[in-house]
Amino acid sequence: MANRFVLNEMSYHGTDAIQEIAGEAQNRKFQKAFVCSDPDLIKFGVTKKVLDVLDKANLAYEVYSEIKPNPTIENVQTGVAAYKKSGADYLIAIGGGSSMDTAKAIGIIINNPEFEDVVSLEGVAPTKNKSVPIFAVPTTAGTAAEVTINYVITDAAKNRKMVCVDPKDIPVVAFVDPDMMSSMPKGLTAATGMDALTHAIEGYITAGAWELSDMFHLKAIEIISRSLRGAVDNTTEGREDMALGQYVAGMGFSNVGLGIVHSMAHPLGALYDTPHGVANAIILPTVMEYNADATGEKYREIARAMGVKGVDDMTQEEYRKAAIDAVKQLSEDVGIPADLKDIVKKEDIPFLAQSAYDDACRPGNPKETSVEDITKLYESLI
Repeated sequence: MANRFVLNEMSYHGTDAIQEIAGEAQNRKFQKAFVCSDPDLIKFGVTKKVLDVLDKANLAYEVYSEIKPNPTIENVQTGVAAYKKSGADYLIAIGGGSSMDTAKAIGIIINNPEFEDVVSLEGVAPTKNKSVPIFAVPTTAGTAAEVTINYVITDAAKNRKMVCVDPKDIPVVAFVDPDMMSSMPKGLTAATGMDALTHAIEGYITAGAWELSDMFHLKAIEIISRSLRGAVDNTTEGREDMALGQYVAGMGFSNVGLGIVHSMAHPLGALYDTPHGVANAIILPTVMEYNADATGEKYREIARAMGVKGVDDMTQEEYRKAAIDAVKQLSEDVGIPADLKDIVKKEDIPFLAQSAYDDACRPGNPKETSVEDITKLYESLI
């Protein structure tokens, strides 16, 4: 069987990367942008950095900001209606995963109107046409939605997140500018950074992993492990490294899938509005312990990439523990809670476990699992 690998047509990295937006729009002869960005980014002037680039080049745009941290079906449908009225011919998504996921869903539905219910996009939907062209500008170093073929939309009526996978939704150009991430508060930097680490580790051990994806994931683990603490302290080097590290992780996991860390985290976001990165960070070490016996020698390379010394002299049990301990230590150092006691209600666990089992990420887990296994994992964290 052939392994498919999908990436952006183009990406720009580093300080002032957003300055390239105008030229890309002009070269592609785009006429008007539909800018998706959340209210807080607009309030604090982050979105304006991109709008200033458009204004300077006399490029037309309309801003859409009805986007929640965990975007809903309603957010998407309202956005589709607004896009149709706007006269726009491309999208610019400015923000974290929420803005980019909303833009992806809008772009797909505009060109595939038979999926306007949004619900039918869940999983691997049989769309026929590419999305409306998307320019993606991340403002967090974590989701890597600017380079992935995935997006997540919340079905508020059912308290569940829908994972949508479609190579036709990938942004045509990504503008990864660390200056766009400099206003992130420490808590958000930590959460999104641990989300990126989870992408890298889950992508490395997922059932679909292969040599090309391994290359990206190991490098991402190395970059994130050395830079997240600095990024939380808002150092220039830490911010720049995290902007790159999370993107590299996205290049990998987008093409090979994830596992039950993500499938367990998604219901927490849907039911409790738990920040996705926080949920991932709390769950990751526990699931790593659960998956260890199905990962061969991969934890040795995870430990090595995280800076653990002497891994070649360790037994399998020792290097597996070392990898898990390194993840726990990084999570603790950046202020992530150690458990789900303040988040999960015991009576909700049956619903959470079934939702996690039904999640599109679950089949990628390296170890076969069950609702009962996932139930025990949740219970161990409260």
